[in-house]
Amino acid sequence: MKTALAVALAALSPLLAQAASHPFTAHDLVMLQRVSDPQLSPDGRTVAFALRQTDYEANKGKNGIWLVGADGGKPRRLTEAAVSASSARWSADGGQLYFLAPNKGSSQLWRVDAKGGSPLQASTLKLDVGSFKLSPDGKQVLLSLEVFPECGTEADVVACTRDRLDARAADKATGRVYDKIFVRHWDTWADGRRAQLFIADIHDDGTLGAPRLLSKGIDGDVPSKPFGDDSEYAFSPDGQTVYFNVRIAGTSEPWSTNFDIYSVPTDGSAEPTNLSADNPAWDGYPLPSHDGKTLYWLAMKRPGFEADRFGIMALDLASGERREVAPGWDRSASGLKESFDGKTLYTATDDWGEHALFAIDVRSGKAARLSSGGNVAGFAVGRKALILARQDLRHPTDLYRADLRGKGLRQITQVNAEALRDIRFGEPQFFTFKGYAGDTVQGYVVKPADYRPGRKYPVAFIVHGGPQGAMTNDFHYRWNPQTYAGQGFAVVTINFHGSTGYGQQFTDTISGDWGGAPLEDLKLGWAAALKKYAFLDGDRACALGASYGGYMMYWMAGVWNEPWRCIVSHDGVFDARMMSYSTEELWFDEWEHKGKTQYEAPELYEKYNPVNHVADWRVPMLVIHGEQDFRIPLEQGLAAFTALQRRGIPSQFLHFPDENHWVLKPHNSVLWHDTVNAWLKRWTARDAKAAP
Repeated sequence: MKTALAVALAALSPLLAQAASHPFTAHDLVMLQRVSDPQLSPDGRTVAFALRQTDYEANKGKNGIWLVGADGGKPRRLTEAAVSASSARWSADGGQLYFLAPNKGSSQLWRVDAKGGSPLQASTLKLDVGSFKLSPDGKQVLLSLEVFPECGTEADVVACTRDRLDARAADKATGRVYDKIFVRHWDTWADGRRAQLFIADIHDDGTLGAPRLLSKGIDGDVPSKPFGDDSEYAFSPDGQTVYFNVRIAGTSEPWSTNFDIYSVPTDGSAEPTNLSADNPAWDGYPLPSHDGKTLYWLAMKRPGFEADRFGIMALDLASGERREVAPGWDRSASGLKESFDGKTLYTATDDWGEHALFAIDVRSGKAARLSSGGNVAGFAVGRKALILARQDLRHPTDLYRADLRGKGLRQITQVNAEALRDIRFGEPQFFTFKGYAGDTVQGYVVKPADYRPGRKYPVAFIVHGGPQGAMTNDFHYRWNPQTYAGQGFAVVTINFHGSTGYGQQFTDTISGDWGGAPLEDLKLGWAAALKKYAFLDGDRACALGASYGGYMMYWMAGVWNEPWRCIVSHDGVFDARMMSYSTEELWFDEWEHKGKTQYEAPELYEKYNPVNHVADWRVPMLVIHGEQDFRIPLEQGLAAFTALQRRGIPSQFLHFPDENHWVLKPHNSVLWHDTVNAWLKRWTARDAKAAP
């Protein structure tokens, strides 16, 4: 009997394994663990990294600090599972790690022994610590705190800010009076506070002394809002100077991209000095060289253009001479790291469908690409090795080790190995075609997860946002092609004119031409994909997009609706006229209309305005919008839904009262995907009634 049972189980096991195996779903997406922020220990032996795990019942992610050997091995959790900890940074001697974690609802700085043990709360401030950076000798720390700049003296600005916040909370009147714009940004209303840079001594017992304000007289946020971090400020190697970037607010903050690099002595003996006042465009992300002789930073050249190319600047601190390190390299750099010998700068940037790591020779400016086959989401530089946080269209982020030339790439973590074992993904493939003006344009397809040769599949045609962005070889947590491939759809996406990674001239083309060259690329790319890939069913296709992609959905609904069974628009621009007065970052909208306001050149805003083509809409559309989206406010989506309903076009409106420009909460993400996939399936079904 035992033998017969064993034989039966052996025969059944492949069927059980097959039953457990399944195509990728939205629930899989939100439950995957997310690796980020690799930090290499001073001796190069250990990597600290952040790991986000999803508490689905609590409807949120929880971050923890983990360690793994630089050569691999089993990762171990350093912080308690019940605590959401982030921003791990090594002490100067490598014996401890500092990190941010809440205590009684307030974000504070903590310290823990690298070997493990109970963490020590280093700061007990009355305000949240937004970000921090340790001095090279480990005796001081920079802290970013949000304070009311006019609140009391430097000595009591923190206490004064706390008192004022408490008084507001107790006040039954909730109204606020503003006398200048930028009253709201991204998803937050302005309350009068500024992020300011403080410095504090670290006592022998690991606790902090009283913080002292360094950014005196600075009317701006250090770091910038809404996504600024510790990459926007730095200590000099001798710890005597701090460098930071800031945009002075004044009355022009909503339409200015004029960030500058400032220096200030750490003892506060002088006010900050502007080192880049001669450049009215964006200067940011300062990096002092290891020898203290050079200050590197990133700089744009065109004021008001947030997607201009970031060049790499070098300032000789002794002579004052400055130069661009790689003026002939036609890519836009991101945050820099320096090799220990000072000969090389490392940076990651979009390059032909991937976010790749490059090494820049400081002397010659020669750029060498070090990574391929995926996106680099973060990296650390050691004396002998690089640590890469790497991902691609079929693999979420893990950590990898390579030598300083990018050779010998080897995976050192597999945090989702168990979860991925039974998941089936679609196969991606990049392709090129002749697009607008005969230029080479790139796109990619993803086959359905259970693709069978000879069959045709319905298509999800995705248009990326930005618009100065790209659909790259990455594992995205909001617009992941595999969520559609797992539902039986083929995916097509095009990196049209305006996309990044193909040279700055290619990126520039879209400005002032939102509905022109990009639409031509989308048309030509769709035709090229249909010709190249026989498994695409061009008669059962829906188009989807968010942000600029959402705009393009509204534009296509009026001027190119023939191929589509349905459309999905998320947080898109429906009326360019109203967008120009309701969005918060005016510099973006004005640059995209040739630097003109709507009242200066109304014709520019009407040229490609979707609202003017509603009479030609006919395709069923799902409209999605977050109420906390201040980049493209809620009324844009509501207006589009009103137009659809008034015209009698089949339509739905998915409203998220608690989401911004992105959908971030786990349950909302699953609802988003379920709603979108149901809409696609409804209208691409073989027996579905075609659009009127």
